[in-house]
Amino acid sequence: MRGINCLAGRGRCRVSCRVFVTGEGLIAHLLGGEKPHVGAVALGVPRPSLRGEGTSATISVLTLTGHKDDEVARPAAATMAAACQAPVVVVAGIHLDGATPEEILKLQENTHRVVARAVKVVKVMWLSA
Repeated sequence: MRGINCLAGRGRCRVSCRVFVTGEGLIAHLLGGEKPHVGAVALGVPRPSLRGEGTSATISVLTLTGHKDDEVARPAAATMAAACQAPVVVVAGIHLDGATPEEILKLQENTHRVVARAVKVVKVMWLSA
């Protein structure tokens, strides 16, 4: 099983995306902040877009009570499944104690950046497998 690791951001707002390429899909760990953990799990399954243009994804999410990690798990699973045209499981856990609104925005931006970076690398790996 091959894997890659991408990072975005610094300090308290750093986010990592570790992706394992399996024979039948992708497993991604989206972690960051001061307390990486399991806060939500999202499953993305690629499908033809309902608009008739390209590929989209159907997403199913499980979130631990009191966590908001589904807000990053869902779009990450959708992006990765559609771009790589493969089933994707995303385990997300990003946490900062006493996060300011600016830090929350920075975490969201870093999450978007790290997923985009991971997709670029994984897409080549997946499509060449």
